Amino acid sequence: MKSRLPKVLQLLAGRPLLKHVIDTARALRPEAIEVVYGHGGERVREALSAEPVRWVEQAERLGTGHAVLQAMPHVPDDHLVLVLYGDVPLLGPDTLSRLIALGRRGHLALLTMRPESPEGYGRIVRDPAGHVARIVEQKDASAAELALSECNTGVLAAPARLLKAWLAGLGNDNTQGEYYLTDIVGMAVGQGVTVSPLLIADPIEALGVNDKAQLASLEAVCRHTAARGLMLGGVTVADPARLDVRGRVTHGADVFIDVNVVLEGHVKLGDRVRIGPGCVIRDSEIGDDTEIFPFCVLDGAAIGASARIGPFARMRPTATLADGVHIGNFVEVKNASLGEQSKANHLSYVGDAEVGARVNIGAGTIIANYDGANKHRTVIRDDVHTGSNSVLVAPITVGEGATIAAGSTVAGEVPAGKLTVARARQTTVEGWTRPVKQTKT
Repeated sequence: MKSRLPKVLQLLAGRPLLKHVIDTARALRPEAIEVVYGHGGERVREALSAEPVRWVEQAERLGTGHAVLQAMPHVPDDHLVLVLYGDVPLLGPDTLSRLIALGRRGHLALLTMRPESPEGYGRIVRDPAGHVARIVEQKDASAAELALSECNTGVLAAPARLLKAWLAGLGNDNTQGEYYLTDIVGMAVGQGVTVSPLLIADPIEALGVNDKAQLASLEAVCRHTAARGLMLGGVTVADPARLDVRGRVTHGADVFIDVNVVLEGHVKLGDRVRIGPGCVIRDSEIGDDTEIFPFCVLDGAAIGASARIGPFARMRPTATLADGVHIGNFVEVKNASLGEQSKANHLSYVGDAEVGARVNIGAGTIIANYDGANKHRTVIRDDVHTGSNSVLVAPITVGEGATIAAGSTVAGEVPAGKLTVARARQTTVEGWTRPVKQTKT
């Protein structure tokens, strides 16, 4: 991957590759999930420490068969083992359930595919009757074997008792000097155990990741799949190729999403929500009939119904906007709530504040909430108006119906229903002359 980040931690659709595989495994409701990691895998364990898996170290990298062998002491003999790979993230539970069903018959079940290019994959070798005879790795294959189109995905299901015996009998007499998991196929055939191949319908599902180009190809697959799912659910997507879904999206009816939108984490969209081009929305909820204008960033925000946000607005974590709120261009809201019908339409910062209903925050108004060490809270009651370029120095309470004059810096309590002016009196200096630039010679 030419990266300091371990391959299985490279992000695909917003999640590490290995997280995709673990989530798929969990969907199958297994008794246990064993993750085998090699040298330097501590970073992987740390990044996914919250996952309900057992971590098994492969101290020496002696091949895929050796890797699976490390996990087998934890597996009861009467269980079925499904082998997955941390860099093959798109396999679905439906495909794997069919493979497991074959394995439950006492067979060695193999997932195979016919990719457009078999380069790099082991080939499935069949006997004259069409039965699987063995798997040959590309580096060990003859010219005739390299011409075969059916390839091994590496994914298999087998009874634990049989698998343990096969793994114990593996040798490393090959060009790599490794213990190949694929060699168990020949052992099974030799013992008369049925080898049942399951040819995957869409080879894309079984593609792995070995470089950033392949990672980008799978990202495009995820992008297409997510956009198609939304459209089949009734969402209008202006251009499916320019929508990135990196998480889970739930939605109501008649939602519209314009181009170059990124949806991350858990996003909930109400009925008739409209999202303009270039928006990034993460872990947020947007109410019915709300419109997000172009180039807004919403992160951990809760937006009510019939609100108008943007363009060029930023809602930071725990921003909570009630129904009918208007947030305009270059306005930032952080850890603050705004009541119904309140407005902050131009160039304002609202942080660590509780803002009531029908409040009008004038252009250029900011809440100075940070003293260099601590954040302080501001309370603005209903029906307050702040003039342009006002500064509210927290902690402060602005009483209901108060008006703050333009250009004021208020650091004390603002009484309800009154006009408060906090600015220097305007003066004009008589006799003052503007300096004159000297002419250059």
